[in-house]
This record gives sequence, C-alpha cells and structure tokens, in this order.
Amino acid sequence: MVVMAELASMKCEACRAESPRATAEEINSYIAEIPGWKTVEHEGVLHLERRYKVKDFATALELTNKIGTLAEQEGHHPAITLQWGLVDVAWWTHAIRGLHRNDFIMAAKTEELFKALKK
Repeated sequence: MVVMAELASMKCEACRAESPRATAEEINSYIAEIPGWKTVEHEGVLHLERRYKVKDFATALELTNKIGTLAEQEGHHPAITLQWGLVDVAWWTHAIRGLHRNDFIMAAKTEELFKALKK
C-alpha cells in the first residue's frame, strides 16, 4: 500500500489516450491516503475533488497560486475554483477521461501545500 508521503514524493508520468485508468482497487487504496478527497463523476468522467477552507480571500489566492505553480512543474493541470475563503480543486486526466495515479499524486502534493500554508 502506498501512503500519502510516498504519493507526494512521486512525479507525474506523461499520459496518453492508451494509458491505463486507475482500477477500482487502486482508487480505493489511494483515496484512503488522502483524507478529504472524494471521487465525483461529471458527464461520465471520474474526478478527484476537494474543497479547502481558508481564513480569507488572500489566503485562498495564495493556495490557488501555489497549486498553479505545482501544476506547471508537474505538467498536470486541475480545475480550480477560487472564492472568498474557499478553493475547490478537481484533478483528473483529460487524455484518458478518468483517473490515473497522477491525479492521486497531485492530490497528495496539494495536501502538502495546504498543510504548509496553515503553519
């Protein structure tokens, strides 16, 4: 079993349309390591989603910018919605129209950004 710290230390791999989606067993294993995240289906495509509550708009913007920088570094980009005190993040792999290990890696890395922000 992979733990969150291990997921957060991994790098995303390039995905193509033929890359395998995460299996139900993998999804259950990975999601157990990233509390607060849930799988949600949108138009037949499984996404990994989480809402972060922060103290104000400036902190929400800071978190959004940190996630954006991380996404550029890893070459894997989420949907992010920014509101006063809230940041909603959704990871999924566009090329395979579903979830890949990369999405769980990025969720774990996003968790680390959030935890560091609160210090």
